[in-house]
Amino acid sequence: MKQYYRALTIAGSDSGGGAGIQADLKTFSALGCFGMSVITALTAQNTLAVTAIHSLPAAFIAAQLDAVLGDIGADAVKIGMLHSPEVIAAVAQGLRRHGARNIVVDPVMVAKSGDKLLMGDAVDALRDDLLPMADLITPNLPEASVLLDRPVTRVDEMEAAAHDLAALGCGAVLLKGGHLSDAESIDILYLADSGRVVPLTALRVDTPNTHGTGCTLSSAVAAGLARGRAIEDAVRDAKSYITEAIRAAAEYRIGGGHGPVHHFHAFWR
Repeated sequence: MKQYYRALTIAGSDSGGGAGIQADLKTFSALGCFGMSVITALTAQNTLAVTAIHSLPAAFIAAQLDAVLGDIGADAVKIGMLHSPEVIAAVAQGLRRHGARNIVVDPVMVAKSGDKLLMGDAVDALRDDLLPMADLITPNLPEASVLLDRPVTRVDEMEAAAHDLAALGCGAVLLKGGHLSDAESIDILYLADSGRVVPLTALRVDTPNTHGTGCTLSSAVAAGLARGRAIEDAVRDAKSYITEAIRAAAEYRIGGGHGPVHHFHAFWR
């Protein structure tokens, strides 16, 4: 019998469909993986704003995790919105309990609309309990600034920041430069085991339809890892995928704010 490539997302739900578990599952499907989900929170959200957040109890999140990993298992795990120290602890313990591998952590802190998604006291728990378990973390510049407790706002600061983020214990860092205003979108991949720095560039697409880019990119990396790709190759493939997803989304209009990327650009336009 054939076996699926299995990818699990642990993240919040976006009712607007552009980010969170909805974006993750679309990405897994587009990239040839069987997607599963552990929902950490429900959001009332659209292209304009997050209007409400309903946090799920840590025990119920742990129950979802045990149900999925205890039966189906996962070849890779992508982690997104974890809103409290209790949830972070439950997820970290569950991953250890089941020997999870190929863990990609996207340290989601603020939505595209500017709404905060992470409690202030959860940052230390994220930094101390979860990041050391990660094979890869994928912060943007504002998230890196919070994790390092110093501003990271320029291209010439990114390499040192990636090095210092890796010192938190993760295997690799993909520091995303999407908040920069350069003509090119510049990301830095730092591989802790070898100390290699891999710059990744793509022409920036002028479009407001960038909702869910971080979720989609980290999920694309997880899909690559689930299919047996090395981290550098999975990151390169994911960068190409998200670039084309943004480019394709620029042709569409949906909602009145930041529209989603086009996850299925390879199948229909």
